[in-house]
Amino acid sequence: MANKENIAKKEAEVKELAEHLKSANLVLLVDYRGTTVDQDTAVRKSLRESKANCKITKNNIIKRALELNGEAGLDNLLEGPTAVISSTEDYLAPLKVAYKFSKEHENYKIKGGMIEGKVMSVEEIITLAKLPSREELLSKLAGSLLQTISKVAVAIDQVRIKKEAEGGAEAPANA
Repeated sequence: MANKENIAKKEAEVKELAEHLKSANLVLLVDYRGTTVDQDTAVRKSLRESKANCKITKNNIIKRALELNGEAGLDNLLEGPTAVISSTEDYLAPLKVAYKFSKEHENYKIKGGMIEGKVMSVEEIITLAKLPSREELLSKLAGSLLQTISKVAVAIDQVRIKKEAEGGAEAPANA
């Protein structure tokens, strides 16, 4: 029979995890079986850099924390060793880190998770992870805008050159 101190300790752990998961934009369940210490350290460092954390917790505690939050959609994923990756900020950066690591290490598998409170399948998560980051999209937009502005500038310059050649306009003094 478990003693009351251990039960209280586990209840506190469940409550703490439930509070953390409730405030998280990303909750990702990952099977880390077969990952070496060096690999685990590397992925945790990358996750920290993307403002996420990774915690290895017993499935029973994860299940109870999810139940405490009224979330039962991830129960079927809680088999085998499970690490919980969570972030209260941007969900895309840590998602990309986990996906990239899972592609490089076949024993590290994304089981599923929740993004902004919505339960997502592995396929949906991987689709999101493959999307370009916000910075990439902004740089593509800036490049497109710059290219358009350059084309307009060239066209205006060509009109100026044509008018100068026809003698219809005097060349500006600063040119």
